Amino acid sequence: MLKIAAVQHDITWEDQKANFAHVGPMIDAAAGDGADMVVVTEMWSTGFSMNSEEVAESPNGPTSSFMLETAARTGAWIVGSFPEKTEGYDRPTNRLMLAGPNGEDHRYSKIHPFTYAKEDEHYSAGRDRLTVEVAGVRITPLICYDLRFTDLFWDAAATTDCFIVPANWPEVRREHWTTLLRARAIENQAYVVGVNRVGSAGRLTYTGDTRIIDPLGDAVEADSGVESTIVATVDEAVVAKVRADFPFMQDRSSG
Repeated sequence: MLKIAAVQHDITWEDQKANFAHVGPMIDAAAGDGADMVVVTEMWSTGFSMNSEEVAESPNGPTSSFMLETAARTGAWIVGSFPEKTEGYDRPTNRLMLAGPNGEDHRYSKIHPFTYAKEDEHYSAGRDRLTVEVAGVRITPLICYDLRFTDLFWDAAATTDCFIVPANWPEVRREHWTTLLRARAIENQAYVVGVNRVGSAGRLTYTGDTRIIDPLGDAVEADSGVESTIVATVDEAVVAKVRADFPFMQDRSSG
């Protein structure tokens, strides 16, 4: 069982120090209120920048160091993505990190770069899913555009209690975001934590619409358009009960 806080925040463009100073206290407050895990957004320390060669960090760069130090200091897991110069890839990757309070360091590279914004021209696609067990809860993180690809969720569902999806998802497609989050929770009978930014970047506006959705599709929702933090308890026993009471997953075709 985990108490998860989803932090819906603005981002200062390509300014890591400003984002550490701004988002850091929001993380501290959530952890101070008892959250076991605090989730921030996609590319939370830079914004969704295609200037990858300039903003991408080494694996032990400032953002990962900040997350690990914050986790150790607060005792909470910290989750979010940032641009990383990932070993074994031709270009940087959009890299999600789960930083644990005892130095745990788990990373996932976004499998589906957002080609509509030419992310694929600046970031390499990740190759492998990641599932991590934290306090009995099996967590599979994905990133933003990954949400549109049902197979990623279906393939991981049997060994996942909670999907975490940090994003920079613009207002113009906000109904897609909220609809897909709920669909992924219902169809996979799992929790889905969708954390999206607010504010603006260039011509785009972001309204957040952050959600923590349970396996039956009921949600805790952040207020639209403003910085806020929502909290919910994610319980692996609830997932097991829903799947036992409604054994829909066993009817999925394997071919």
